[in-house]
Amino acid sequence: MHEYTSKARVWGLSCPGFPEEVSRARRWTRDILRDSPLAGDAELIVSELGANAILHTATGRQSGSFHLALAVSAQVIALSVTDDGGTSTAPKTEHQDQDAEHGRGLALVNALAHRVVVHRNQAGHTITAELFAGPGTAGGHPC
Repeated sequence: MHEYTSKARVWGLSCPGFPEEVSRARRWTRDILRDSPLAGDAELIVSELGANAILHTATGRQSGSFHLALAVSAQVIALSVTDDGGTSTAPKTEHQDQDAEHGRGLALVNALAHRVVVHRNQAGHTITAELFAGPGTAGGHPC
């Protein structure tokens, strides 16, 4: 393969900041990854990141939105959710007691993904979760 050619495929989806849009993002992810053993983990990650954007940033306000990018190669599935900002604190994993109703989303994403990266820019945050694909991969982690 030529050094400047990639077999990675990239898709994008923009969603209004309504809670019902999270299920649309999940379906979209499932449709793209329908033949992948990592599809279920990817759906759950998209659901958590989309819901977090709506609950904790300006995405959930009037005219808010979140943007989802999905990149697939033979080695990696990368899922990125970009929010509309509106908060000065970066998303972080919190350890909640078992009775808490919120606060476990990023911990779940960290448990499923092989790597999670948070980028901040002037507009908001982008959280990228990477699932390593390849021979013998089942679920979010290699066998």
